[in-house]
Amino acid sequence: MRVFVSGHHGYIGAALVRLLRRAGHEVAGADMYLYDDCTYGAPDAPLVTGIRKDIRELEASDLAGFDAVMHLAGLCNDPLGDLMPEVTLEINHEATTRLARLARQAGVTRFIFSSTCSVYGAAGEDWVSEESQPRPVTPYAVSKLRAEEDLRRLATDDFSPVFLRSATAYGLSPRIRFDLVVNNLTAYAVAKGQVLLKSNGMAWRPLVHIEDISRAFVAALEAPRDTVHCEVFNVGVTTENYLVREIAELVEEAVPGARIAYMDKSDADRRSYRVDCSKIASKLPRFRPQWSVPRGILELYESFSNVGLTVEDFEGPKYQRLAHLKTLMSEGLVDERLRWAPPVAPVFPAGPLI
Repeated sequence: MRVFVSGHHGYIGAALVRLLRRAGHEVAGADMYLYDDCTYGAPDAPLVTGIRKDIRELEASDLAGFDAVMHLAGLCNDPLGDLMPEVTLEINHEATTRLARLARQAGVTRFIFSSTCSVYGAAGEDWVSEESQPRPVTPYAVSKLRAEEDLRRLATDDFSPVFLRSATAYGLSPRIRFDLVVNNLTAYAVAKGQVLLKSNGMAWRPLVHIEDISRAFVAALEAPRDTVHCEVFNVGVTTENYLVREIAELVEEAVPGARIAYMDKSDADRRSYRVDCSKIASKLPRFRPQWSVPRGILELYESFSNVGLTVEDFEGPKYQRLAHLKTLMSEGLVDERLRWAPPVAPVFPAGPLI
C-alpha cells in the first residue's frame, strides 16, 4: 500500500518508516524538521521521500493517491503541553481533525491515529481497558482525546479512523526522547551513576518499545476494515505495566554502580494507570511485540555508554525537546505558535529526504 506518515522524522516515525518499508509498503511523509539538529548517533540514511511542511499547512493534494495516513505529528509530551496548552490543542486536536478531513477528501480510506494511554490519566490502582472512561489530567492528553472524538464523527463507509493508544514509549531512535521514563532513568544512571527519580515512584506506567508501537501501526494497516473501523486499541503488553519505582530498580540492576536517588521534594505523580492490552492481542494477531523493559534498558545502557552521554546532553537543548524549542524561539527561528518564522526559516537542499 501507499502510506503517508505525518511526523515521519520524529521519535517513533523514524522507526515506523523502516518497518513499513520492510513490510513492502511505499512510504512518504511530512515533517516540520524542528528537531533536525537533535539527531542522536550517526545521521540517518535516506529512507523515504518527505515534504518539509507543518501539518497545519498540508493540503488534500499532498495526500492524493495514498491508501492510508498514519498520523504521528504533534506536540508529544506533557511539559510542552503544560507550557503551551493553546498551541497543543491547535496542533494535536484542531490540526488533526483538519488533516483527517483532507485525507477523506483526497480518497484516503484508512486514518491511523497515534493516540496515547495518557487519556486514562488518573486511574490509580484500577486496570483500564478500551472501554474505560478516560480521565485526562494534562493538556496533552486532553488534546488527544478531543481529536479521537472528532475523528470518530468523520468516519464513513469509505473512511476508517483507527485509534492506537500507545503505552509510554521507550527505546533508541535518531530523534530520541529523554523525557520518557525508561530512557530518562537509564540516561541518568549512565551519565551520573544515579537512577534519579523525580517523583515518589509509586505511579503505574504501561510501557512499550517504539519498534513494537511501529508493529502495531503495520498490523492496523494490514488488518481487514471490519476489524479496525473506528476501533480503539491499547498498544502494549499487559504484563509490561510497572510502578516507576520498579523501573528504577531494573535500571539499577542493569547499570553497574548505579544507585537509586530521589530529587528533593519528590511528590506523587497524579498520572497513574495500569493498562489492559488484551484486545490488540486478540483482534490484531499480526501484532507480535518483541521487546520487554529489561531488554530495552540493556539496549539503552549499551548505546549511552558507547557515546559517552552526559547530563548536559539530555537535559539541555541538544536532545531535550522543551529546551530545544525554547532555543529556537529565543533565536527567532520559531514563533510563539511553533511555526518557522519567515524569513529566517532554514533553507534545505532539494532531493530525497529522510
